[in-house]
Amino acid sequence: MQFIDRVEIEVEAGKGGDGIVAFRREKYVPAGGPSGGNGGKGGSCILVATSDLQTLLDFKYNHRFKAEDGARGGPNNRTGANGSDRIIQVPCGTVVYDAETDEILGDIVEAGQTLCVAQGGKGGLGNQHFLSNRNRAPEYALPGLPGEQRLLRLELKLLAEVGIIGLPNAGKSTLISTISAAKPKIADYPFTTLVPNLGVVQKPDGDGAVFADIPGLIEGAHLGVGLGHDFLRHIERTRLLLHLIDVTAEDPIGNYRTIQEELSAYDRGLMERPQLLALSKIDAIDPAQTDLENLRQQLQELSGNQVFLISSATRSGLDNLLQQIWLILEQTEELEPETQLL
Repeated sequence: MQFIDRVEIEVEAGKGGDGIVAFRREKYVPAGGPSGGNGGKGGSCILVATSDLQTLLDFKYNHRFKAEDGARGGPNNRTGANGSDRIIQVPCGTVVYDAETDEILGDIVEAGQTLCVAQGGKGGLGNQHFLSNRNRAPEYALPGLPGEQRLLRLELKLLAEVGIIGLPNAGKSTLISTISAAKPKIADYPFTTLVPNLGVVQKPDGDGAVFADIPGLIEGAHLGVGLGHDFLRHIERTRLLLHLIDVTAEDPIGNYRTIQEELSAYDRGLMERPQLLALSKIDAIDPAQTDLENLRQQLQELSGNQVFLISSATRSGLDNLLQQIWLILEQTEELEPETQLL
């Protein structure tokens, strides 16, 4: 499945139905008077969040949506039928912008949540509405009003509790494939992961937590360098960041600083998010040549965060890491939704 997380769509609400001019013509009512009905209201365009969609791929080829127009009024004071609303399903976690003004119209997070993005036009008034003592036979009616038209930009921000971040080839995909049923592409060259991968990891209580494997960030990611600019927003909603650092790299501490600088430059409150560090691939080094404990201590003092030593290949250290993750998630569950979903 192709991963699409940003699209533009056009929405047009239905036009209101026209009011009509009509007069009663009944056998025993010689002065029946005006009886033109009002037009029906135009249908609106409404976005609805669904858990059945994971990307915005459906909008790549179908990007124009129009609601039904309202029906014109009828004689005998009959109001025209309202136009049907156009229901547009989007994935949970979709942020809706007005593409022309860049204004945020809404953030659709939970399944079933709705957002009206284009209001249907009001139906026109029939001539019966203008009956008065001065005008006993009005011969005019009002047309229906046009519905709203908008150009929207939809951006998907993945809903995950834990975001796994790090430089390319830090071991993120291997970790998520080890602790969950996710099967991302894994290889020994940079930028193997080109799209975010989601995996559900079972908690001790039997519930599941969603982990997101974010494509590798590099220096300058917040400016559009590499792949990071497109995917940094996917960690905005996470409650915990898990930063993986390749222990076999030439400068693990320098790599740590690179990612932290990118998070700080991107802002969105990412630096205030709880964060754990893990030195990965410890099975691939010679303990006689690398002082792991000293490296761990340096990173711990530099970051102020707990640092774990792990190997996804041998599962070494994963149980302790997950135990700490569950503890932090349990502590942050008390936070308000607005704080968690920035």
